[in-house]
Amino acid sequence: MRCENPVMNQILDAYKPMWSLKHAVSLMSWDFETFMPREGTEGRGVADSQLHMLHKDLLLNSEFIGLVDSAKKQENLGDLEMGIIRVIDREITKQVKLPRELTEAESLVRIRGNMAWREARAKSDFKMYEPHLKKMIEIKKEIAARWGYENHPYNALLDTFEEQLTVDDLDKIFSVLTPRIQKLLKKLVDSKSQFCKESNLAKLEYDIQKVDELNHDILNLLQYDMRRFRMDTSTHPFTETMGLDDVRITTRYEGVDFKKSIFSTIHEAGHALYNLQCDKSLSFTPIEGGTSLGLHESQSRFWENIVGRSLPFVQLISPLIRKKVNFANQTTDDELYFYFNNVRADYIRVDADEVTYNLHIAIRYEIEKRIFEDSLSVSEIPEFWNDRMEQLLGVRPPKDSLGVLQDTHWSSGLFGYFPTYTLGNLVSAIIVSKMQKDLENYNEDIKTGNFNSIREWLRSKIHQYGSTYAPKVLLNNSLNEGYNPDYFITYLENKYQTH
Repeated sequence: MRCENPVMNQILDAYKPMWSLKHAVSLMSWDFETFMPREGTEGRGVADSQLHMLHKDLLLNSEFIGLVDSAKKQENLGDLEMGIIRVIDREITKQVKLPRELTEAESLVRIRGNMAWREARAKSDFKMYEPHLKKMIEIKKEIAARWGYENHPYNALLDTFEEQLTVDDLDKIFSVLTPRIQKLLKKLVDSKSQFCKESNLAKLEYDIQKVDELNHDILNLLQYDMRRFRMDTSTHPFTETMGLDDVRITTRYEGVDFKKSIFSTIHEAGHALYNLQCDKSLSFTPIEGGTSLGLHESQSRFWENIVGRSLPFVQLISPLIRKKVNFANQTTDDELYFYFNNVRADYIRVDADEVTYNLHIAIRYEIEKRIFEDSLSVSEIPEFWNDRMEQLLGVRPPKDSLGVLQDTHWSSGLFGYFPTYTLGNLVSAIIVSKMQKDLENYNEDIKTGNFNSIREWLRSKIHQYGSTYAPKVLLNNSLNEGYNPDYFITYLENKYQTH
């Protein structure tokens, strides 16, 4: 990107080395989760922390800050230029308040804590992980205090992942969402809905190589360009973006319940598409890539749930499934549809269905909010977790690996991240409501595998802008909405009460 404004061009030139460091950190992060030897952890921690230090030095260079301050005073900046300044200024404002030793400490605790979490989860022993979690929370509390906040310390961390998101926003959302979901769940269970009947398909072992081939077949159907994209395997599926022409995802293979692998793949591919469809002019700038995690999650949940678990999509991929999964040969499309959409209160968030998923997030939100208002200690987290899961979902985890240790997020210091999953679900329902009004052949296009109009709608409304606009602004501009839970609840009620 080149601008007519010479100050903006100086800023973009100075940003290139910072972009390059982020590229390197992303590549190392991907490698850490996929191919790095176990004993490389300590060295990787040092390298990661030092690259973060180099990035911080470049960001807080007095000449660079001077350029940004100069640009902030200029009038008649375009939307892209204002977006660049907004994103950089947010980062400078946060980083200038954090001493180098705190940034370095967080990086080291993240690497060590992640490895400790893996071991603790494998042994289902929270006590092994507790000291590492305690250290990370202490660091995050200090970071929140240094950044400053209004009304609640957790707001400082929420804003990191979803610009201007607050506890007040989330309290309003969950106060509506949680009781209405519980009501729908009870109605489905009490009525012995077809959606609540567990399929035998969930219990049968599959050939991992064949399901890997199936996942690649689905990615081809969804029109992914393998010259700019790749898929590997990891314990916890994720998406890592090195640049707009190098986006990588992972999926998982557990050998049983093949839908888990399919929907992990489609979910991460949804994240990838957001980056792959950003306008190429945004490459190497601060505004390449999605504007927030909530908006990112709306893309992954749209493809995973609203498209991927729809009857037209089942009808599209069922022939592929029958070719690759031998025990599905005699399965009807309706049987696959109910298998894909089985509603079941269970322990594991990443396996949760559309109806129960946000109850998992409500639990994590309550815990994080309480941690940062000092009303819940680290040692109390497992019992609080189990109590709330029993109250909201009616199940109590029998061991830590099925409860408090199931997610990697806290080991990486990602406090404030979980609520963005719910925001993504809400926005995905807003998207499909608006999209169906614009695309009269929406369902038929999915059934026939013609995704051009859907991809183009997403590109024109959301993807092309990258991070040019803050998430609340983009939602208002493109969808004329905010984080409105009504669309999502209506979507669930229409889908699960009409069969």
